[in-house]
Amino acid sequence: MTAAIPTIALAGNPNAGKSSLFNALTGARQKIANYPGVTVERKAGHASFADGRPLGLIDLPGSYSLTPASPDEAVTRDVLLGQQAGERRPDALVVVVDAANLDNHLCFALELIALGLPTVVALNMLDLATRDGLTLDPAILSRELGVPVVPTVAVRKRGLTDLLAAVDGAILSHQTQATAQSAPPPSDAALHQRAKAISRAATLCETPVRRWTGRVDNVVLHPVGGFILLVALMFVMFQAVFSWATPFADALEGGIGVIQTWVVDSFPDNFLRGLVVEGLLAGVGAVVVFLPQILILFLFILLLEASGYMTRAAFLMDGLMGKVGLSGRGFIPLLSSFACAVPGIMATRAIPDEKDRLTTILIAPLMTCSARMPVYTLIIGAFIPAQKVGGTPIGLQGLVLFGLFLSGIIGALLVALVLRRSVTKGNATGFMMEMPRYQWPRPADIAIALWQRAWIFLRRAGTIIAATTVILWLLLTFPQAPAGQSQVEYSIGGRIASGLEVVVAPIGFNHDIALALIPAMAAREVAVSAMATANAIDAGDNEEAMAEQLSDRIAGRWSIATALAFLAWFVFAPQCISTIAITKRETNGWKWPLFMVGYLFALAYAAAGITYWTAVAFGLG
Repeated sequence: MTAAIPTIALAGNPNAGKSSLFNALTGARQKIANYPGVTVERKAGHASFADGRPLGLIDLPGSYSLTPASPDEAVTRDVLLGQQAGERRPDALVVVVDAANLDNHLCFALELIALGLPTVVALNMLDLATRDGLTLDPAILSRELGVPVVPTVAVRKRGLTDLLAAVDGAILSHQTQATAQSAPPPSDAALHQRAKAISRAATLCETPVRRWTGRVDNVVLHPVGGFILLVALMFVMFQAVFSWATPFADALEGGIGVIQTWVVDSFPDNFLRGLVVEGLLAGVGAVVVFLPQILILFLFILLLEASGYMTRAAFLMDGLMGKVGLSGRGFIPLLSSFACAVPGIMATRAIPDEKDRLTTILIAPLMTCSARMPVYTLIIGAFIPAQKVGGTPIGLQGLVLFGLFLSGIIGALLVALVLRRSVTKGNATGFMMEMPRYQWPRPADIAIALWQRAWIFLRRAGTIIAATTVILWLLLTFPQAPAGQSQVEYSIGGRIASGLEVVVAPIGFNHDIALALIPAMAAREVAVSAMATANAIDAGDNEEAMAEQLSDRIAGRWSIATALAFLAWFVFAPQCISTIAITKRETNGWKWPLFMVGYLFALAYAAAGITYWTAVAFGLG
């Protein structure tokens, strides 16, 4: 690109529509590469003024400040200051702002205007702002900013001619000035105050809905009141997991029991019947009955996401995460890990700092994923009474489940604090986020998302869990035990469990748990199916024993101390081959997956042991 052709840079916050404007101006006349020495995308293209004169355009990475917090923001700063290798300083600047989010976008706009380059502000997505009940005056905005402001709707190619004319005029006006000096950089405090004042001045009309949104955010985003609200919502969510799901779970369990009885009565006692009744129906069925709890949990999560609240929860958690050395960018991957650690770990690719990203990967398994739900609800149902706390409407079972989720979160934050001061030492980097508008969730969208979650769970039950259960059933069935001996303990699987029991006995684990831990490495839910399969084999053709609920059988054989230790173990133990595999892929080797497995198992063993011996000391052994 020759010096005679002016170069125009497009800059602004992420999600301002900057790339849409770049595409609208350049069409197919653009190319994409990386900036020299960094893995940051460089988009450059050509356009023309109204009289046919050519100009070059570069689409700078979205940024929130000229004080960079990521490689992308560093490139934007260096290009605008003329310090980027292989890139000359732009001749003019188009600052793209979202008309519906002026308060946030004007902060960076003011910082860019202070650079002293010929500048035009593109007031983009004005149609969406109008739709949402916001009326702005571009003339007032131009007067307050001291630069031309042009309304644009990039996706519909509106305002492009006026924008290029304003840029041409800004360049000409700048060239006729005797001197053009940059203003001193404004302070952060001054930027936030000035941006709000300009936004208020340029706003002619705002509907009650937008004003109501602001008032709600004053509560939801309050550092104290907002956090209390977040905890309260989580608390209600876990209460509902038990109180709402019980009738559906009981119906599923009863239906599976009826099918088991029918198979026993209708088919001869042979290898195939044992596999179906004791393996598939007992093992896989014991996991499937927890589908209602999982769907209720995801119903709440989906509603919070669709309503616009979840982003605000991320904002509240950003400050807390920063105190333990984590970036706010890690909140979304960790939130995704509540569904499954695998997509959560993959989502860490958006974190620019490598040590920050590694820390987030290493603590992602501590988020209580849906695979833990069958284990938690089984043990809580067996040992925690379904009663209210102190005459309040608060259910004791939901309170315990809430405590387990909270334990995982607290554990993750504490581990992050240790890691960021040792093996992944580094400083936290902040980030900014756009607050979406509040809206009513669409029932159809929620229903589709719930169906997808149910299908994923059932497919997992029909593949990984079913295959593991069949293998376990075979290990527990052969060799056949002599008369009078326990088939489970005499079998190959039982003998392997007896060997492991020696290792886990000091933390209160029994033979049942030792047996469940082995196949649970494939998937956490298999711990439940393993116990169900073992109990079904012990029950044999005894229909009364077969009809007995798994939770009732466990309650009769375990102490409360053992049950609590088992729950503590599952808060920390990795026990998922998929998580280990994705960690290996994302970290390009076995070093960090092995480190993760080692420290998680050590934490799980210590937590289970402390819990068990504390419970024994209080007479619960």
